[in-house]
Amino acid sequence: MYFVYMLKNSKGKLYVGITTNLKNRTYYHNTGQGAQFTKSKSKFILVFQEEYKTLKEARKREIQIKKWRRDKKEMLIKRFQKDLSTKL
Repeated sequence: MYFVYMLKNSKGKLYVGITTNLKNRTYYHNTGQGAQFTKSKSKFILVFQEEYKTLKEARKREIQIKKWRRDKKEMLIKRFQKDLSTKL
């Protein structure tokens, strides 16, 4: 399985990526081993994730989200977190 995910740091910056292991990838970002964009001293938290069966599907969705304006990404995060809280 592949995950499209969004991380947010303490300064409010968003990062969109793909991984097969969310826990490890978040750890790598927070220890400066992730993408160049996340090599700041700010800690990132996972704020959004979607699961896909193929890398092709995940990549298509990642590209779509990366093209969105900030407000649309924030709406997606809010919807994800609302859906998550109703499942608990």
